[in-house]
Amino acid sequence: MNNEVLYNSLNIANRVKAQAKAKKIPLKVMLSEIGLGTNTMSNLRHDRMIAADSLALIADYLDCSVDYLMGRTDKPEVNK
Repeated sequence: MNNEVLYNSLNIANRVKAQAKAKKIPLKVMLSEIGLGTNTMSNLRHDRMIAADSLALIADYLDCSVDYLMGRTDKPEVNK
């Protein structure tokens, strides 16, 4: 197996931030409305991965896929 880090939390934080900005959603508002603490983004920026269900909540709120936030695809659209 390849030893490179597949999922970088800083990259995830940057994608969350960019997607929220594109949708004109302040991060504090998003986190509050989905019941996550403001430390969620800080954790990502400091190389600490958040729980999978938290990442799914963020993806659902931003109407994008978890795969997009994790960098597994460059297409933010959710397959419906």
